[in-house]
Amino acid sequence: MVITRFLKAGLRAVAVALLIAMPAVVLPGGSDMAQITALLALVAALLTFVEYVGDYPSIIEFRDAPPFNRLRFVALFATVLCLTLICRGEVAPTPLSGVLERIGATVGHWLDFPFSPVRLMVLLATDDMSAQDVARIRSHAGIAYGAALLSMLAFVLVVRLLNWPIRHGAFNFWINLPLFDPTVGKDVLLRLNRDGNINVALGFLLPFLIPAVMKLASHTIDLVSLAEPQTLIWTMSVWAFLPASLVMRGVALMRIAALIEEKRRRAYARAEAEVQTI
Repeated sequence: MVITRFLKAGLRAVAVALLIAMPAVVLPGGSDMAQITALLALVAALLTFVEYVGDYPSIIEFRDAPPFNRLRFVALFATVLCLTLICRGEVAPTPLSGVLERIGATVGHWLDFPFSPVRLMVLLATDDMSAQDVARIRSHAGIAYGAALLSMLAFVLVVRLLNWPIRHGAFNFWINLPLFDPTVGKDVLLRLNRDGNINVALGFLLPFLIPAVMKLASHTIDLVSLAEPQTLIWTMSVWAFLPASLVMRGVALMRIAALIEEKRRRAYARAEAEVQTI
């Protein structure tokens, strides 16, 4: 068991390090950011390893409730990989990068309609950017936002169809929600539903708010840097997957609240039946 836990924690740490280092390693001309990226990848890998190798939780939620974290990580990894390959294909074209570029352009045009989050990201383009830079922003935003929508849909299907998180056993509240103290404040059901609704609301609003805030802060933020591949990749990834993660967390919290309410209802019914039989 100990060896298996070490191996699983090590694989997770390597996967996180690969995710962070991928754009800097794959894209040409990334030597300036190589040391910073290597440091960030090492720190993230170490934190992931320590979190998953220990018996007790610290900060990562739903650690023992797959596939919540796995689904988020796979979606983010696939998005960063696709965006990185598209950017590399502009310098060293390959058949795969050509296919991904065409998919990105198609998805970007589908999602680039008035008042959509993708349209708001495209509007961040400055006059100094070329038409190719604007098209790159549109395709990257389309892929990132489309992948985020698919990940949210997949998690909702897992909750509804596969009876997450109790399909393979009981849900351990303390291990999976280490930062949530059920003994503090109001009733745990009210707090879970409130936090769930807040997370879902923020998740739906942030794709619209982030571009607006960036536009308002354009005098301090150099939006021209969006033409730089690594900046564009991480900006689009964070913009798309931070709201998606909040929505998924909100759905998960409301699902946990529903399970607790159902368990309470059964307990009250059992107690009432016992009282009637006395």
